[in-house]
Amino acid sequence: MAFEWMAPLMFLGLVAFLLLGYPVAFSLAANGLLFAFLGIQMGFFEFSLMQALPERIFGIMANATLLAIPFFTFMGLILERSGMAEELLDTMGQLFGALRGGLAYAVILVGALLAATTGVVAASVIAMGLISLPIMLRYGYDKRLASGVIAASGTLAQIVPPSLVLIILADQLGVSVGDMYRGALAPALVLTGFYLGFVLLVTFLKPGFAPALPLEARSLHGAALLGKAMATMLPPLVLVFLVLGTIFLGIATPTEGGAMGAVGALALALAKGRLNLDLLKQALASTTKLTSFVIFILIGSTVFSLVFRGVDGDRWVESLLTALPGGELGFLVVVNILVFLLAFFLDFFEIAFIIVPLLAPVASALGIDLIWFGVLLGINMQTSFMHPPFGFALFYLRSVAPRTVRTADIYWGAIPFVLIQIVMVTIVLTFPGLVTLFQR
Repeated sequence: MAFEWMAPLMFLGLVAFLLLGYPVAFSLAANGLLFAFLGIQMGFFEFSLMQALPERIFGIMANATLLAIPFFTFMGLILERSGMAEELLDTMGQLFGALRGGLAYAVILVGALLAATTGVVAASVIAMGLISLPIMLRYGYDKRLASGVIAASGTLAQIVPPSLVLIILADQLGVSVGDMYRGALAPALVLTGFYLGFVLLVTFLKPGFAPALPLEARSLHGAALLGKAMATMLPPLVLVFLVLGTIFLGIATPTEGGAMGAVGALALALAKGRLNLDLLKQALASTTKLTSFVIFILIGSTVFSLVFRGVDGDRWVESLLTALPGGELGFLVVVNILVFLLAFFLDFFEIAFIIVPLLAPVASALGIDLIWFGVLLGINMQTSFMHPPFGFALFYLRSVAPRTVRTADIYWGAIPFVLIQIVMVTIVLTFPGLVTLFQR
């Protein structure tokens, strides 16, 4: 076996491990160690390179940026279990109920607000599926529209800061999390506007798909409705400013912002009288599981990347991608198509830890701004939650949807929003200034 074949065979070996169903973290590490052993035996790989492995693993453990992951996860879980989603959906439903498509508008806006506070897709989709879907169906909403709106709104947690995927992308690309957050803010707002615009278009073309709430369903009016809206929306908005405002203003790092968010979430839950030992145990257990999952994948990807670079895999990928016709544009088009297709089968963690480290050096060599590149990939990877048939948001919604809603309804409902995502990727690709809009 010639040396130049080691890198492609190593990549194919990883694909084989994943197709066999082995966990991603162990597939990455086992594949790396296997090819390190083969390379050493054949004289293609220096054993001394493996001495860098303990230092790399210690570097992961000492990475303060990654502390933001447990903080934001814990904050989201506490808020989700404290009943904030229910209150927001009820209030927004009353505010927009008189409009055609009012409930759909409410779900999208609450999805964006939950994304800015919880950052957890599963929590957002399940909460809105349990609360909003039965109400939307009761008042005559089309099953596909209702399902699609809920699934898509829940995935806003992928791109709206403080998104976990933006933290991981920033770490993998070697850029500031705060800059990544600022870069993602304008595209996230535009994407939310597109979702709202789609609902508006449906209400014009198919008014029966999204009727207004009848008068008897709107129990609050005037000052009472305004007071309820202020009381419900002010606490999460204050929390959003506490977390994102301090990061954007440079007062706090993302890790410090996450810590303040976690304390703020506990304070909100306590103020609502819903903070108890069981809730705390559940949130801590879920946070520990997710954080451990991320760290194990990071360690596995470190083993893989060390060996892959040792067999000149980075040069192989760079030569492969820089030889594409069209230069920088050709690279970006091919990469986005690749990520879009991989999102059918892999979730965003797997794409971020396997593919992004291979793409980052090539993007840097081509002179591409890595913040813009990261936001572009983040928006593209958001589709991994909505792709039929394997999108996780669709599975989350299926688990809580009434039996009258078929799986096919959920799939068909998601397709228009996947198309909106593709349009959004094209816009960010065409207008890079959208990412730098809120940059300092």
